[in-house]
Amino acid sequence: MKNQTKAYIYGGITVLLWSTVASAFKLGLKNYSVEQLLLFSSLSSLISIFIILAFQGKIQLLVNQGIRDLCKSAFLGFINPFAYYLILFKAYELLPAQEAQPLNFTWPLVLTILSVFILKQKIRIMSIAGILISFAGVIIISTRGDIFSLNFKNPFGAFLAVGSSIFWAVFWIFNIKDERDPIVKLFLNFLFGSLFLFVLNLVRGFQGVGNPYMLIYPIYIGLIEMGITFYFWLKALSLSSKSSSIANLIYVTPFASLIVISFVLNEKILISSVAGLVFIISGILLNAYVDRKTR
Repeated sequence: MKNQTKAYIYGGITVLLWSTVASAFKLGLKNYSVEQLLLFSSLSSLISIFIILAFQGKIQLLVNQGIRDLCKSAFLGFINPFAYYLILFKAYELLPAQEAQPLNFTWPLVLTILSVFILKQKIRIMSIAGILISFAGVIIISTRGDIFSLNFKNPFGAFLAVGSSIFWAVFWIFNIKDERDPIVKLFLNFLFGSLFLFVLNLVRGFQGVGNPYMLIYPIYIGLIEMGITFYFWLKALSLSSKSSSIANLIYVTPFASLIVISFVLNEKILISSVAGLVFIISGILLNAYVDRKTR
């Protein structure tokens, strides 16, 4: 089998798995508090990434980490998974999954904006147009189509869903500058993130595991959202002769997610959710096109 075909298989599996996590978030939050669900999910991810490290023979790389590297990982671990997922899970607790998922998908545009201030990159007029188009999609989803009255159904939830993308974009920027092995970085991020979450749960009053059968949700989230899919995605990118062809698969995820949400959560998918998502993706694609043309 040719490498490009393998790349599409790995990429396709990753996209399909990622399209299920929004529904898993909502189901998990019915059984656990935000901080509990995130702690158990983070620990599940930590274990799965450690297994990948062992499989790849990279355990020694952990031992070779210096104090500066560990401090860097502690900082990144605070951003993701700690802060990012706490905010995102809270947004999912407040909003229907069909709204929280596409609103969180605005992170590529936030990344563009932050790159201007942090990386001192120039922003083009067409990029600004892309941002405005996506912002229109945010308005459509947040108002459920009632855009002229600007009657936001849950403004705080929408603010959290979009705001979480700021943390993801910041994490992405600082992670790019970190040249260590990606799997090692990810393991250390979740190691420190899990420690922060453990302390938070103790402060909030740790309620225990509860019904052990309900652990299926955080385990699933830890494996699919935070763990093995990252390995699949890196594998797809490494096998592909043209990484952009694989990267574009990510835009299928939010639409596939709406289908899963409809069947699993029985949410009636609103036209405003689909229309808003189309606006958001259109703005992101325009911005990506401008970025490629100006390189």
